[in-house]
Amino acid sequence: MFKVIQDINLIDKFLHRGVVNIFPSKEELRKKLLSGDRLRVYQGFDPSGPYLHIGHAMGIRSLRILQQLGHEVIFLVGDYTAKVGDPDKDTGRKILSDEQIRKNMEGWKEQASQLIDFEGENPVHFKHNYEWLSKLNLAELINLMSSTTVQQMMERDLFQKRIQNNNPIGLQEFIYPLMQGYDSVAMKVDMEIGGNDQVFNMLMGRNLVRKYLNKEKYVRTHEMMEAPDSGTMSKTRGNGINLGDTSEDIYGKAMSYPDEMIYKCFRLLTDVDLDEILDIQKDIEGGENPMKYKKMMAYEVVKTIKGKREADKSQEYFEKTVQNKEIDEEKAKPVSLIGNMTILDFIKNSSEGKESSSQIKRVIEQGGVYINKDKATDPYTVYDFKSGDIIKYGKRTLYKVI
Repeated sequence: MFKVIQDINLIDKFLHRGVVNIFPSKEELRKKLLSGDRLRVYQGFDPSGPYLHIGHAMGIRSLRILQQLGHEVIFLVGDYTAKVGDPDKDTGRKILSDEQIRKNMEGWKEQASQLIDFEGENPVHFKHNYEWLSKLNLAELINLMSSTTVQQMMERDLFQKRIQNNNPIGLQEFIYPLMQGYDSVAMKVDMEIGGNDQVFNMLMGRNLVRKYLNKEKYVRTHEMMEAPDSGTMSKTRGNGINLGDTSEDIYGKAMSYPDEMIYKCFRLLTDVDLDEILDIQKDIEGGENPMKYKKMMAYEVVKTIKGKREADKSQEYFEKTVQNKEIDEEKAKPVSLIGNMTILDFIKNSSEGKESSSQIKRVIEQGGVYINKDKATDPYTVYDFKSGDIIKYGKRTLYKVI
């Protein structure tokens, strides 16, 4: 028998920090969390791309709070919903193969275990919705589809936008909210948490729980965290700070956030006290150099994911290689590209095609490429690359010719 803890501080943190909406209400959920009842709670993560990032970490850390309070927590991999893909874009998603889905979710449990515990006295359950969604027969699917109407589906703002732009809407995209909603029924959950972009799907699940299970389902949505490039953090684009990144990369990417994002990063990605964060914001607005606070933020982000020792190491590495412009050859990726070629071709081949020609040109034009501490200024200059040469590309990538 698991003991549920009514820790006021943890409950208040769960109900307020970064929270956008709670259904049916914050007061009702607070009352439930203080009742002593053990709740079954989950968040789902679709393997539509190979990354769990710090945007996901916000939800995973919320699951951790509920785990600490003694509730039953489920980390759900949407390996069946990923076949359809959440219709959260201007165009329909490409339907993924089983092999792509399997490859995308490799390592997810290990990445998530940095923030939640899959072992111990109250382990988080690691589930896949393939287990139940793949078994739905046609009669069950028809019954599920009868739970909503086309008009209700069309209330989703994204579908309205598609119609206005004359972009097609696939029928399978209507099924996605029902599939996600049915997860709540299959697992008999009491609560679902997720990003505020998921509110439509989560409320669909709330309606289905009422219909199938005749009980309440609480829904808690949190703010969305932008990527360092100010775009939406995306698994498919891979533009986020990933939980599988090294501590040095997490620190460096966090330092790439614009100054105006320091406050939000502190608030959503760290455990720094809110009063302290407000003081930091006042200092920056009062003219203090934001660099020291950005470094503090990057340190706390790494500490949250990797722990204090890794945070210390990552800050030391940043100060050494970025601020003091020292080269750490041990971090350089070995490449066997010897002889005459342009710096553009060298980097493109060294990155195995992950960097486009336009990206490489832009980094060179911005002064971000060095060959043995000499700045490269022209992407088409031909160099005679020799064993031992060190090439720095951007802020964090090093190549060593072997």
